Amino acid sequence: MATAQLSHSIRIHKASKETIFPSQITNEHESLIMVKKLFATSISCITYLRGLFPESSYGERHLDDLSLKILREDKKCPGSLHIIKWIQGCFDALEKRYLHVAVLTLYADPKEPEKVTEIYQFKFKYTSEGATMDFDSSNTSFESGTKSENIKKASTLLIRKLYMLMQNLGPLPNDVILTMKLHYYNAVTPHDYQPPGFKEGVNSHLLLFEGEPVNLQVGMVSTGFHSMKVKVTTEATRVSDLENNLFQEDSTTEIAHQGLDCDDEEEECNNHIQRTNVVYSQQNSESSRKKRKVSEPAKVFIPDRK
Repeated sequence: MATAQLSHSIRIHKASKETIFPSQITNEHESLIMVKKLFATSISCITYLRGLFPESSYGERHLDDLSLKILREDKKCPGSLHIIKWIQGCFDALEKRYLHVAVLTLYADPKEPEKVTEIYQFKFKYTSEGATMDFDSSNTSFESGTKSENIKKASTLLIRKLYMLMQNLGPLPNDVILTMKLHYYNAVTPHDYQPPGFKEGVNSHLLLFEGEPVNLQVGMVSTGFHSMKVKVTTEATRVSDLENNLFQEDSTTEIAHQGLDCDDEEEECNNHIQRTNVVYSQQNSESSRKKRKVSEPAKVFIPDRK
């Protein structure tokens, strides 16, 4: 049932040769579908290439010459439904224009969720005309009114870059836990709002890596109605080869030492990413005390990867 709803929401059909992204975007509804598809495709790409679910948990779709794996219901692996429910919850928040940043986090110790292995950030913005999907790459973002073919081209490039990232990252620990936190635009989000599958979360002030963390800015796509930005954070030693490959293929990819990408014109995020051996001192400024509404899954997910 949950998978059927997800497939309906992002208009994914069973024809194996049908492309994922629409050939034309002329209104806000079509733009919202596009953003949902790109978000769901990205999450599916991450979970598949990081080996979190078996092959049977994915259907196959095509993006030009690239074969993509999209999450689907798998009775032999009920855990895939956890992620599908998270995606559906994000869809609800996107439709209401509440969602600011969705943060997919992988960590190893259930007692120390602040000590993370990988972080995947999806930052959304909404224009006066609609929503935008924003990736940190100025050369792959487009202004309102951009031709649909350019939006599709930029989206295809971003998926290819994400695939390259996933294929070049070091292996995950045998025991890994997934969670997803949703950050909102406080000015418009009701205090008691929670999307399906989520509950009120804790806005933790610090995330830790064992080694030196780096942010891989994947890029940005803007439809003129919606935008989403994707950023991957992991330890520098795990991406030493990847950095060179990406710069050779696309000079717009950037590596930066930053925290969670929650800053915008209205408010700042309280989260920071540091090494475990760096002493963290929280400032007593008004901005650091400002609390952003956060949701987290009703239940975290522990993949069976043995």
